[in-house]
Amino acid sequence: MGLFKRKRKKYIAEAMVENGEFVQTEKKESRHVAMEYCEQIMEAAKDLEETKREYRVVTDYLTDIQMIEELPEPDMKKIQESAQQVQNLSETKDIYRAKEKTISDAQFVQMDQLQDEIPDAIGRLKANEAYQAAIKRDMQYLEGEKNEWHIHQESRSKEYQILQRVLYGMVALFVVAVIAIVVLSKVIRLDVQMWLFGAVLVTGGVCGGVLLRMQNDEREVKKSQASINRAITLLNGVKLKYVNITNAVDYACEKYHVHNANELNYIWKQYLEAVKEREKFQRTNEDLEYFSSRLIRDLHAYHLYDAKIWVHQTKALLDKKEMVEVKHELLIRRQKLRDRIDMQIDSIQGAKSEIEKLIKDYSQHEGEIREILNSLDKICGVS
Repeated sequence: MGLFKRKRKKYIAEAMVENGEFVQTEKKESRHVAMEYCEQIMEAAKDLEETKREYRVVTDYLTDIQMIEELPEPDMKKIQESAQQVQNLSETKDIYRAKEKTISDAQFVQMDQLQDEIPDAIGRLKANEAYQAAIKRDMQYLEGEKNEWHIHQESRSKEYQILQRVLYGMVALFVVAVIAIVVLSKVIRLDVQMWLFGAVLVTGGVCGGVLLRMQNDEREVKKSQASINRAITLLNGVKLKYVNITNAVDYACEKYHVHNANELNYIWKQYLEAVKEREKFQRTNEDLEYFSSRLIRDLHAYHLYDAKIWVHQTKALLDKKEMVEVKHELLIRRQKLRDRIDMQIDSIQGAKSEIEKLIKDYSQHEGEIREILNSLDKICGVS
């Protein structure tokens, strides 16, 4: 109301001052002001019609509630049976939607596409991984055996060198002993045959033992080298097998986007579970659609304004307290709409009053202004 008054004052007060006198552009200004009011009335009328339409819808919903509340008990029981089914199935559907996914959509699609080969692939990958682990153990064993033979060979080689030095020392010692015995025999003229025999016997025994040990070490060194060569040959063959089986395992893991057979088996089990859940969800959807249609069909029999809305208001059909709450919210909403309608009507009437005042102020243009106002009434349907 205040807005329309300010508009009128603004345009009525506009004038041109020329030589100290007001020169009013009456015809132009009066028509312009009238058109401004009419445009605002048209906009307000559109809002009013929309509000009335919403008011009628809320009233129709309240009428539906009253009709439902007045249904005979057998009829209401039948409706509640369908409503209970709809509510239960809706809750089941919500639980499925809220359930956290254990595999991604991409994994599900891949399992779905390769479902015929996955069980065999799991078994094959497990067998390959087991074979890979066995070959790895063989590699570790052969590597260890090779290192042991290397250690054994080095120890025998060192022992051979030490015995060689001992042998040289014994020979040198024997030579010194013989010379000493010979010198003593000439100086003191003793019989040194026994001494020489003893020296030869001792030296020969020791040197013989050392030579035998050296020969044994030499054989052990050769045996160690042969064992090392054998271990290297076997290791090379095992490494080739390991490379081949590792390539097979890596290819399978890359193909199925997993790290090992256990992960692939887990994804497969989760896929099977997801399939069951989706089938259950599909059945739930089908059942929900069936019972929702049945509920709507039962309610349609009572010529309700909107039977479909009750598919989403099953709690109100099953619990009187919930129905009271729904009705209360609708009543509050309708009252707010009623207040809004009254305010919009007051605004429109106020604008029309301002136009009537404008007609009085510019009586010479009354016909033209009323023509605009009548055209507006026809368009807006407001009296």
